[in-house]
Amino acid sequence: MSAIRVTGTGAVSPAGWGVESLVTAVRDGAGLTEEVMERSHGGKTVTSRVLRVPQPVDRGVLPKHPRLRRGSPIARFAAAAAVEALGARRMAAVAAGELNLGVICTLMNGCVNYSNRFFAEVLADPSLASPILFPETVFNAPSSHLSALFGSTGVNDTLLGDSAAFLPALEVAAEWIGRGEVDGCLVVGAEESDWLSTEGLGYYSRDYVAAEGAGAVFLETADSGGVSLVSVPDAVSLAAGREAAARVLREQLAVDDDGVTLLVDGRAGVARWDRPEELAWAGWRGPRYSPRRILGEGMGVSAAWQMVMAVEALCAGEADRAVLSVVGGNQQAAGAVLER
Repeated sequence: MSAIRVTGTGAVSPAGWGVESLVTAVRDGAGLTEEVMERSHGGKTVTSRVLRVPQPVDRGVLPKHPRLRRGSPIARFAAAAAVEALGARRMAAVAAGELNLGVICTLMNGCVNYSNRFFAEVLADPSLASPILFPETVFNAPSSHLSALFGSTGVNDTLLGDSAAFLPALEVAAEWIGRGEVDGCLVVGAEESDWLSTEGLGYYSRDYVAAEGAGAVFLETADSGGVSLVSVPDAVSLAAGREAAARVLREQLAVDDDGVTLLVDGRAGVARWDRPEELAWAGWRGPRYSPRRILGEGMGVSAAWQMVMAVEALCAGEADRAVLSVVGGNQQAAGAVLER
């Protein structure tokens, strides 16, 4: 896997549109402005805290394509992050048939906005439910939109899982490239805010602040540039418990704390759910970032933000090596090692 390099990154987050906004927010450590989501139920008002993606200052960050005219927020987030990660030169090469592009999207909740809207219409009056909305309710919609956007006929897949699913997706992408199925692969994690997922997160802890957005990386075999993807160990099942899984993951990553290696972890500032990583990485002496503490709990997109932050920190010379650690909510613990 040492021949696989990350040569492009993209991001949309509550900090703004683009990688620079994300990196600046995480480095500064300043809190972002929360919103309150309200819903009436049984004569009561149910509230949830959420960090939303702000409206773009530059409309140019949103690509223009027929597929995106009725696209849900998650599709637009994924498209903007993917365009930034791929870049104009590679986009032109894909469109010209000179670059065989693979696309992998990772989701936890998926297109909940349009699912909510479509099924609400069905329940209210089936005869008036819009068939235009239905294709946007399926999990594979964002991934399909990306291939259409770039004019790619390469392999395309969507992986569903918990907040750690982005890391196994990197392994799948590396396998595709290694087998020659694609020349390069976009791996994109994305989510959108909706009352269903936001309130669901509250069952884990009311201290969580739900977030939305997208993160993307482009992987390819390159002689120079970018960051080397050194290893992505097999994900560890949470069957034996989250603390045990976090401990096994650290052993599999086999990264010594030399005082200069960067750790980008999955802590969100919620003590109960942060505990496995607190214990597994106790006393870490090197630099450390916890993007979810700033950006919120983005569920399926959170690990993608961690990956983007790690890559950008290495490219900026903050460290020569970085390790990612993610303990998901109900499936797996996963991680990766990167080097400059």
